[in-house]
Amino acid sequence: MPDDAPPIVLLHDSLGCVRMWRTFPRTLAACAGRRVIAYDRLGFGQSDPRTDALGFDFVRDEARRCFPMLRDAFGFDRFVAFGHSVGGGMAVHCAAEFASACDALITESAQAFVEDRTRAGIVDAREQFKQRDAFERLRAYHGEKARWVLDAWIDTWLSPEFAGWSLAAVLPRVTCPTLAIHGGDDEYGSALHPETIARLASGPAQIEILPGVRHVPHREREQWVAQRVAAFIGAGPHGIAE
Repeated sequence: MPDDAPPIVLLHDSLGCVRMWRTFPRTLAACAGRRVIAYDRLGFGQSDPRTDALGFDFVRDEARRCFPMLRDAFGFDRFVAFGHSVGGGMAVHCAAEFASACDALITESAQAFVEDRTRAGIVDAREQFKQRDAFERLRAYHGEKARWVLDAWIDTWLSPEFAGWSLAAVLPRVTCPTLAIHGGDDEYGSALHPETIARLASGPAQIEILPGVRHVPHREREQWVAQRVAAFIGAGPHGIAE
C-alpha cells in the first residue's frame, strides 16, 4: 500500500477512548498497510472535560463540527471511516458529509436506530455500573470525566426524546463502499442494524454477521476484523472492495 494511502479514522463508542481500542489500531495498521488515526472525542479519555448534556444531534454534530478539525490537525483529505457502536453512526455521518473524500465506510456494532434491545442493554449496563469495581474500571480510562461519560450515555439513549433517532435520513447520502460488521450475539442491537445500513446506503454494501460474538468484535475477533477490513479496502482496482 503506498505511503500516501488515505488513513483509516477510528471513531470510538459511547464509553470509549483511544486507550480502549487497545491493540486494535496497531493490528489494523499492520494488516492494511495504512496509517490509522484514533482520537478521543471531547469529554472522553485524555481530552478536555465536558459538563453540558449531549444534544440529541450529537452523532451528526461530531461529523459536522469536530471531524473537519481532525482533518486539519492531521493533514488528510481522503479517508476511510471506521466507527464502533455510536461511533459507527458518526462514521456514517462523516461518509455522508464528506462523500467526495470518503473512500470507504466500515461500521462495527453500529446502531441505525433505537431498538428495544439497545435500551434493554443500556438498562442492564446501568445496573452493572452501580458496582464500584465496574465504575472504577471506567474511571481508569476517563479519570474524573468517568461520571459524565457514563451519564451522557445512559441519559441520552434512555431519553424518550431520543427514541426516534435513526440514520435513515443520512444513509442514502453515503455513496462509498460500505462494510457493516455485527456480532450475532450483540447485546445492544440485532442484525436489523447492519441490514438497515446496507439497505439504505447508496453505495455498494456488504454485511458480516459474526456468530457467537457480542458488542466488541474488534476485541473478540481482533485479527479477523483487521484482516477483513484490510481485504475490503484493498481488494478493488482503486484499493476499495466493490
